[in-house]
Amino acid sequence: MATHGIKDKVAIVGMGCTPFGEHWNRSAEDLLVDANREALADAGLEQGDIDAYWLGTMGSGFSGQLLSRTLKLDYKPVTRVENFCATGSEAFRNACYAVASGAIDVAMAIGVEKLKDSGYSGLTRAAPPHDGTAVGLTAPAAFGLLAPAYANAYGLDDDKLKDVITRIAWKNHYNGARNARAQFRKEVPLEAIRNSPKVSGMLGVMDCSGVSDGSAAAIIVRAEDAYKYTDQPLFVKALSMVAGPGDGPMDPSFDYTSIREVVECARNAYAEAGIEDPRAELALAEVHDCFTPTELVLMEDLGFSDRGKAWRDVLDGAFDLAGDLPVNPDGGLKSFGHPIGASGLRMLFECWLQLRGTAPQERRIDTSVKKLGLTHNLGGHPGDCVSFISVVGTEPAA
Repeated sequence: MATHGIKDKVAIVGMGCTPFGEHWNRSAEDLLVDANREALADAGLEQGDIDAYWLGTMGSGFSGQLLSRTLKLDYKPVTRVENFCATGSEAFRNACYAVASGAIDVAMAIGVEKLKDSGYSGLTRAAPPHDGTAVGLTAPAAFGLLAPAYANAYGLDDDKLKDVITRIAWKNHYNGARNARAQFRKEVPLEAIRNSPKVSGMLGVMDCSGVSDGSAAAIIVRAEDAYKYTDQPLFVKALSMVAGPGDGPMDPSFDYTSIREVVECARNAYAEAGIEDPRAELALAEVHDCFTPTELVLMEDLGFSDRGKAWRDVLDGAFDLAGDLPVNPDGGLKSFGHPIGASGLRMLFECWLQLRGTAPQERRIDTSVKKLGLTHNLGGHPGDCVSFISVVGTEPAA
């Protein structure tokens, strides 16, 4: 049994993304309308041109009717999906497969979340019944375990590891300060980040992603039809989704220095896209920096750094805007914000801007040689999660 993938079978021809932030005067419906309208205008389409929709949301609606009522759709299929923090990516993946199958000509993947309306931070869900083996940790506590584990495994003292994760937050705030759609739009000094109030273990407030409202959307068509809509489509080179067995917290060999689901997800994605050296071949990567130690570990799990070497690469600026491989040039979850259902599509939106040369000049990266972008989204906790990776590029199949 094998996964054959849909490399170069579908393309993105239009995208939209609202600003992320505390939209107290905007509803989920308002945000959906804005993202939908921008994506349609980008592709030069009308609402009736979309054949089917995939809606990603975790807590802002419980069926496709959220979108259908909002957009006054004319009896079109709307599928609501949810997969923890990878919800927006799941909407995109399913829309892509529907188009690749030939069942749908034009599909929209759209995600939204109104976390601020809930009054809670993080995931908006009730805990389902379980067998008692689930680890009862908050997200900062669970991901905070990555920091001391990494330091212990690779011989870093606490001060040096704190320097590293502080540098990650500083980078993402630097990038977000150059992004008009980001939730946090100011550079933050290293000392302010390092000394921010503690949340869990080594993690301070400034090590945690923003809790925000927002929406993002993508329009997908068959690759052979892409140039009918735009002269700069993005072709989908790989889609990989992995769900782990959830045994990490119970496995004595699981040491919190690597997220196994991400490693397997990356292996699948690179094989599908034909990537042998991701750091050398990718123009940019948008990764799931829910907490700063997560980004550190992801640099190794995604193959951007050798094992035990990512901390040096971070301090050397390898993942800065002008580095070897810019990571989170839009500010990432840390600075752009993290409305659960929209984040995966927001990552694709940054690839859409950067690879097509339309990102703001102050944070635009060089894509004249490298033509590929990667998005990575995960949901759950280390050792018990799902992982998604997409690879998109500007060049069609040879």
